[in-house]
Amino acid sequence: MDKLAISGFFLAVIAVAGGFVIEGGSLATLLHFPAFLIVFGGTVGAVMLQTPMSQFKLGLKILPWVIRPAQMPLEQTAQRIVQWGSAARGSGFLALEQDALAEHDAFLHRGLNLLVDGVDPKALQDTLDAELTLERERLLRGARIFDAMGGYSPTIGIVGAVLGLIQAMSNISEPQLLGQGIATAFVATIYGVGFANLVFIPVGNKLKSLVQQRTLYHELIIEGLVSIAHGENPRNIERKLAAYHPG
Repeated sequence: MDKLAISGFFLAVIAVAGGFVIEGGSLATLLHFPAFLIVFGGTVGAVMLQTPMSQFKLGLKILPWVIRPAQMPLEQTAQRIVQWGSAARGSGFLALEQDALAEHDAFLHRGLNLLVDGVDPKALQDTLDAELTLERERLLRGARIFDAMGGYSPTIGIVGAVLGLIQAMSNISEPQLLGQGIATAFVATIYGVGFANLVFIPVGNKLKSLVQQRTLYHELIIEGLVSIAHGENPRNIERKLAAYHPG
């Protein structure tokens, strides 16, 4: 679980709400279901309208990564690749067949099988590079739905505020009700800007960062497997893969 992401979210919410309370506001003023419905429902609906269903579902599928990001064991995988390089250099690529069959990582599994099948090193690299590029772009498209939500949310918030003002103006002959109505109307604007800057945009950026980390991990795998296919010395492979380790 990503404790930094959780802490950051609560810090942002507490800072905004706390500042409002310190200024004399009441948190109850900010709790307004119709405004929430207009902003959240309108934002999600607009994004659903512009987004293919497969892309929208993918965005929701990878959303849990924000809290529980997939582990990318760079160092452990680099060590395994060096061991495979030693085994392949001594006994040939068929020595990796059992490892290929037992591998659970889908990308590593396919790469190892291509290596065991004796695929030409250039063909191996081209195949894995193409797969990596397509997978990265697919995941980034899923992450971008939250960027789109961050773009629509403030505008939908303004729409909600205008609707609230229309309702408030119906009470123009009653100043007390008019004041309450105007205050409630602007809650929609707060929701729109708040959702965009505290939720949607940060979530989109976090997912894109995680996709880049995943890409780096797969690039390490490609570099290692192609080096094995070229028959390079395991020590040279180890030095190459060390560049991918986090500093």
